[in-house]
Amino acid sequence: MNLIQNFRDWRAYRATVSELDRLSNRQLADLGIARHQIKSIARRGR
Repeated sequence: MNLIQNFRDWRAYRATVSELDRLSNRQLADLGIARHQIKSIARRGR
């Protein structure tokens, strides 16, 4: 069961990173996010 949840968490992380990475620097700035923060923000999501 833990393996399935870990996989789901990883997929959600990757989807978040991918979606944020597609935004321009201006769009990220409007959200208050710097490009170097994307991975740490994605890790926090849940």
